[in-house]
Amino acid sequence: MTMSEVAGAGQPWVLQFCHGYDGPFLDCARQYAALFVGTPYKVCTVYLTGKPSVEVEQGSASDEVIFLDYSSREVRGLKLKAIRDLKRIAASHDFKLCIAHRFKPIYIALLGSQLPVIGVHHAFGDYVRRTRQLFANFFRKRLALLGVSNAVRDDMRACLPGWAAERIETLYNRIDIATVQAEQVSRVEAREHLGLPQEAWVVGNVGRLHPDKDQATLIRGFALALPSLPAGSLLAIMGSGKLEASLKGLAGELGVGDSIRFLGQVANGRNYFKAFDVFALSSDHEPFGMVLLEAMAAGVPLIGSDCGGGREVIKGVGRLFPFADYSGLSAALIAQALDRAEQFELRQRMLDSLNEQFSDAAVSQRFWSFPLVSELG
Repeated sequence: MTMSEVAGAGQPWVLQFCHGYDGPFLDCARQYAALFVGTPYKVCTVYLTGKPSVEVEQGSASDEVIFLDYSSREVRGLKLKAIRDLKRIAASHDFKLCIAHRFKPIYIALLGSQLPVIGVHHAFGDYVRRTRQLFANFFRKRLALLGVSNAVRDDMRACLPGWAAERIETLYNRIDIATVQAEQVSRVEAREHLGLPQEAWVVGNVGRLHPDKDQATLIRGFALALPSLPAGSLLAIMGSGKLEASLKGLAGELGVGDSIRFLGQVANGRNYFKAFDVFALSSDHEPFGMVLLEAMAAGVPLIGSDCGGGREVIKGVGRLFPFADYSGLSAALIAQALDRAEQFELRQRMLDSLNEQFSDAAVSQRFWSFPLVSELG
């Protein structure tokens, strides 16, 4: 159906179905609602879990927001009540398409409606299970899949080898560049807020203290590099998690405990990225890495492990090192500290990359160019 045909057929709607709005997923809802700005479509965003919230409703950038308010326990198993709820919602408007984030909403949307469904996947391994492969294959005529990076896309293609390539595509996560930059405070203000000395050379890291983020390699690399870094250099880690005690213990064993600041959870953390002189991400197979885009918006140089979706963001605008290779990370940190080249050119390259690949406008253009969208819409 063409856009002109849609406009002449009454008020068409898109149903966006999200598992929840924790962490980055509220902005994911905003990102997909933004794809339909300036089109004949209205967007109804439904959250499977999470209490009703005015802040979330406003942040969803949708024409209608519905909170089903299920607990995680309630959406295990067959999810029959959620399927009935979705069926009722699907009958409430002239929906043309459903965009469902993560597997459970995809499952419920396919069983609770007859709509074509675009499933958005934000992690690796979602179709490793044989039962999920069988489910996806059963509904393949009205299901198309998007990965948030080529790495996630390729993981799905490997699990679903019989699918045509155009049914499993990439649509990068993105940011509203102007909004993010407007919210980011100055270097001086950011350091004051985080309790970091103004004169220090600071390596920043943001993420859960979890094995997937591999902050152990980051700490080892920083410790190895520290004698060659500017005097008083610090590693600042923003986030919390189950590995906090062991990571602090590792820092102590390596003799760098006084040079590492564990900042804990910081509300609106991306607003303070200008506090960092370099942003380092050591994750194991990061599906994408939204924090990389936010660091780029702040004009902060990037260092990252050469794996997963993070590589796709950093390549050409930052430094890569082999995953889990702390000596490679150390070398990258030293090279960055010694780099006295004009930073204006680097910041311009990062801004160009954001605008060309990771902005709402660029990704919207790619979305509407997909054969699967014209086919499903």
